[in-house]
Amino acid sequence: MDLTDEAIKNLEELWPNRQSKAEEMDPEFTESFANFAFDEVINHDAMDSKIRVIVILASTLGSQALGEYKVMVDGALNMGVSPVEIKEILYQAVPYVGFSKVTDFVNATNKIFTERGIELPLEEQSTTTRETRHDKGLSVQKEIFGDVIDSLYENSPEDLLHIQHYLSANCFGDYYTRNGLDIKTRELITLSFLIAMGGTESQIKGHIRGNTNVGNDRQMLINLITQLLPYVGYPRTLNALSCLNEVSPEE
Repeated sequence: MDLTDEAIKNLEELWPNRQSKAEEMDPEFTESFANFAFDEVINHDAMDSKIRVIVILASTLGSQALGEYKVMVDGALNMGVSPVEIKEILYQAVPYVGFSKVTDFVNATNKIFTERGIELPLEEQSTTTRETRHDKGLSVQKEIFGDVIDSLYENSPEDLLHIQHYLSANCFGDYYTRNGLDIKTRELITLSFLIAMGGTESQIKGHIRGNTNVGNDRQMLINLITQLLPYVGYPRTLNALSCLNEVSPEE
């Protein structure tokens, strides 16, 4: 295969001494994809390498791409992403992707960790109790989305108000308040889930606003969407860019 020097460097950084069956079985395709994903796309911007791996890993959960996820977990560990950070990405996927779809990824991660000598269970990261999870989750929601959260509570039909409480206590109180990842990174991860899932444009717009509010500006989000392109495809990429241009247009 005729891989560029940059593609080889980036591949070796993720998977030192790699042995790829794809290179043997599908060399022409592998050459084309590797030069695009690991040279052109990576060199589009100066996104931190660790953040890039984290958002790609999150996108594989949203895409339900278990095989690629397992490959990327190994790459993430090689790049210095900690076991705690990987587990936090997994756990945060549950309220967005759903437990039924995440459980196989948890099992696969535990197998990889065990094979690499990582002792389980990892150190606990929770910062809330049953009594505090709602209020702390609500506080994080307001930090990310602002006063719109009060409006969602005020305008909710009485028979649907429990969903707002679940969002505060469960989605944000049980997950976003945990240690291991900061809020800016958690918002990038959530946006990566949503882009990869497809059909989530309303939520993508909301989390573009959330990302902007916590300090992830338009250029950072363009970089994120660009880095996900090889893994999620053009339709979902273009849909995400359309949402970005609507919510945070170029100045």
